[in-house]
Amino acid sequence: MNIRHSVAALSLCAALCAALGAAAAPAAVADDSPAGRSKGLYGAKDPKFDGVWRQSLTLLAQDAVGVTPAKSAIDWLAGQGCADGGFAAYRADTSKACDPKKGEFTDATAAAIQALAAVGGRADTVEKGIGWLKRHQNDDGGWGMNPGGPSDANSTSAAIGAFAATGQDPAKLNSKGGKSPYDALLGLQLGCSAKAEERGAFAYTADKGKPVANELATASAALAAQGKGFVFETVGKDGGAAPEPLRCAGGKGGEGGADEADGAGTPKDAAEAALAHLSRVMSATDMHLKSAMPGAKDQPDFGGTADAVVALAAGEHSATAGKPLQWLQGKDSGAMAWAKGDPGALAKLILAAHAAGADPRDFGGVDLVQQLNATGPKPEAAAPGAESDGKSEASEKKSDDGGVGGVWWTVGVCAVAGMGIGFLISGRKRRQL
Repeated sequence: MNIRHSVAALSLCAALCAALGAAAAPAAVADDSPAGRSKGLYGAKDPKFDGVWRQSLTLLAQDAVGVTPAKSAIDWLAGQGCADGGFAAYRADTSKACDPKKGEFTDATAAAIQALAAVGGRADTVEKGIGWLKRHQNDDGGWGMNPGGPSDANSTSAAIGAFAATGQDPAKLNSKGGKSPYDALLGLQLGCSAKAEERGAFAYTADKGKPVANELATASAALAAQGKGFVFETVGKDGGAAPEPLRCAGGKGGEGGADEADGAGTPKDAAEAALAHLSRVMSATDMHLKSAMPGAKDQPDFGGTADAVVALAAGEHSATAGKPLQWLQGKDSGAMAWAKGDPGALAKLILAAHAAGADPRDFGGVDLVQQLNATGPKPEAAAPGAESDGKSEASEKKSDDGGVGGVWWTVGVCAVAGMGIGFLISGRKRRQL
């Protein structure tokens, strides 16, 4: 989305036009922009399935690159929280109570915790969210998508990231059954008894049938097994070494020869084995992951590839991470078209670039930060020296002296708006886990 609307200006525009007897601007101008429909929300598409998720990633990405998010954006995310501390995917009416059994999600809650902890000032909401995660930990130490659901790698990884982001050691968070999150997570990793090409990968869940390697689950678990969330401190070491694969005796590709312990052993070893698996898979597909969704076409998975870059960078394998990152930046990859106007997708690319030491403001010649900021309310401030995307929410409240951006300039804009100029933004998209 290349054209950004200011809610304050549009509201003032409508009021002034009415006062002057001008034709009112179309409803789409005032109400169908992201901030107009739900003040503070980033993105123009239906937030039903991913409102909290994309808002959380947006705030994390902005904070990571030195951008101070708009207060209205932070308020929007915090306001999505349920009374018990959990978060739904999206609440159109926050005055209505959440359904604690199926209306709240581990992934949304964990993502919101990470984002609100990063931007600061919402300690009570963060604490309530952490309490929700602790109360809904399964006996095996993990988390399901919904409370009480079977533990899966993605939800368990997101929860681990939330605890890490708030300074808590996930290894010490034992369930009623005496299991830690790592017990559940490592239980989903395919070990030496699996086929050679699947060793080190993670299954999404072990709830139904034989565990199957899943690249998205593997990327998420590879990061969580390192005890890290979506954003982490980089140590600046030379990451030229490739990740260590799972070590198995015999090595007959799943026909026997398993080591004494079928799995990796420690979380660190599990992360290395997962990263080695991801590297092998991407090396065979021009350095990117392919869609793992059932029935999906043979196409790139841009979000999954970005997740793999983040996990590799977290493991200090910058040279290995640089290859898929370079692919994402390539003009022929299609990543820019995939992310255009989508705050969640843009945020993923920014986080990948940031983690791997690249410049998200010059990502294959594209300023991802500027594009992300343009999908919602203007930030309060940008990093020193960064290109400005326009005035912040605070500065927009000034300019009442008749200059550019002032009241009478707005009146002039209203006259044009009254002639019927408007933009219609619609559509919906469901985030793929």
